[in-house]
Amino acid sequence: MPLGLMIETLVAVLLMVTIGYCVILNSRLKRLRADEESLRATISELITASEIAERAILGLKATAGEADRTLGQRLVEAEQLSHDLNAQIEKGSNVLDRITQITAAAASPAQPAETTLAQPAEPARPAPAMRASDIRSAAIEATARLEHFRKRTAEQAA
Repeated sequence: MPLGLMIETLVAVLLMVTIGYCVILNSRLKRLRADEESLRATISELITASEIAERAILGLKATAGEADRTLGQRLVEAEQLSHDLNAQIEKGSNVLDRITQITAAAASPAQPAETTLAQPAEPARPAPAMRASDIRSAAIEATARLEHFRKRTAEQAA
């Protein structure tokens, strides 16, 4: 076999090996480029998600601030209403005490006149005193409920 043919055969074999290696390198480069595109898409999605999350956080902060202000205003209004109710209950209690005193004063002079007249109206007299007692107990119960409401509101605020 002539030497020229052997060299050409060797060059042809080396050329085929080089072409095969180039095909393998080309497929690897294609995969790398595909992975690069996928990575870029993932990074882009991550950036978009981060921006959306930042806007959502700002919205939540604004909502929380507004809720805090609204709750503060409502607590102030509730406190003022509680003070107003206490004042009205106190005034009602004072009026009830005066009515009880008037009823007691009116019943004292009327009793001797009734005993001298001997009228059967005697059972009707305790009813106003009993009504005053009922009103007083209702006022006490309302005060207790108000105190319970205040405590519950204070616990909820804490």
